[in-house]
Amino acid sequence: MDPLSALRDFTIRGELDKVTQTQNEIRFGSDYTFASSIETPFRSKQGNLYTLQTLVFFIKNNSLKHTEYIQTARAHRIPPVTLPDRKPLFEYLNGKIDSSDQIEFHLPQNPNSLDGPHGETFTNGDEITRNINFNNSVATVDGGKGFENLENIGYMALIRAAERPLKDREQLLECKNSDFYSVLVSSTRREEERQRIESQQRKDGLVAKNRLMGVDERGLGYGGDEGFETTPKPKMLQLKGGKIGEGVPIILVPSAFQTLITIYNVKEFLEDGVYIPTDVKVKNMNGVRPDCVTVQKKFSRDRDQVVKAYEVRDKPSALKAEDWDRVVAVFVLGKEWQFKDWPFKDHVEIFNKIIGFFMRFEDDSVESAKIVKQWNVKIISISKNKRHQDRAAALEVWDRLEEFVRSRSHS
Repeated sequence: MDPLSALRDFTIRGELDKVTQTQNEIRFGSDYTFASSIETPFRSKQGNLYTLQTLVFFIKNNSLKHTEYIQTARAHRIPPVTLPDRKPLFEYLNGKIDSSDQIEFHLPQNPNSLDGPHGETFTNGDEITRNINFNNSVATVDGGKGFENLENIGYMALIRAAERPLKDREQLLECKNSDFYSVLVSSTRREEERQRIESQQRKDGLVAKNRLMGVDERGLGYGGDEGFETTPKPKMLQLKGGKIGEGVPIILVPSAFQTLITIYNVKEFLEDGVYIPTDVKVKNMNGVRPDCVTVQKKFSRDRDQVVKAYEVRDKPSALKAEDWDRVVAVFVLGKEWQFKDWPFKDHVEIFNKIIGFFMRFEDDSVESAKIVKQWNVKIISISKNKRHQDRAAALEVWDRLEEFVRSRSHS
């Protein structure tokens, strides 16, 4: 009998007091004697096989709390049983379970040889006779006759003894020698290529549309009931105290780097729904500062997809008087000096004619938006790390901008 089965047998029968250690041996009454350092078939989840000495010390001290048990084992210089192994080992030794994934019984590779912990071998003339003990049942094996008295053998013990576990659940999840980084890189490149092609198609479609039809005020297209006139006339949609001018609408962004949205990263945010920090974009662009950036957006109108273009600028001082009629939105910095020399009386007039957006990180302090809350602007929050949430924030900007333009157009 192997040492693990012997210890389990004595534990179930309540005869642990008969299991004693003398020098380097552990005796199971007068039945068995094993070396204390012999490895048992019970494998730790860390990969090593527990010795018989470790298991005997554990089962005799299982009533101790784990911390006390660890300290006691160290005091006796005995390797302890780890915490994840305590429950399955205790249940197996006490007979609550009949098997465990951590138990590895091995039969000898030579089928004609059953030497080792499962039995003893001796020679009687030309015939080899072996005694094998499985669950206290004895079978005799002859050299050419095979097993006899198989009805007295525990068949499940024979099957378990012949099993050889290949992998357990933890080993299957480890995925050794597997690298998924190349898959990530490949999928990312395909997505970038798809977005580049779509962006180019949007630009090509916009150019063709502008050449054939022209661009309506603030990217809304021509009105359904107004039709086309033989003699084109510049349209002016009346606002409260102002007008929307003919041409591509303008979105203003701050020129200061301390704001989240700038002339450098506004295109990726509004078109692709991805926030890229300004310093990263500046480095990628080698410090080249664009004077104007064109962003495009598809809107559904009367079951048709309408592509609208917007100019994004960060120098209000460079705008002409007629250009201010085309300004539809502004990303505010939260500072009063941003609106210095603007052709409006106060903030009330500004945000009646122009929709304002204030971008912030969702975990920023309330003080950062203290002044902005006094203005009629929309506060848009994004996460510092969860980039997959950026698209929702960008869509909110577009939805509010379209709603604002539509309401002003009908007023």
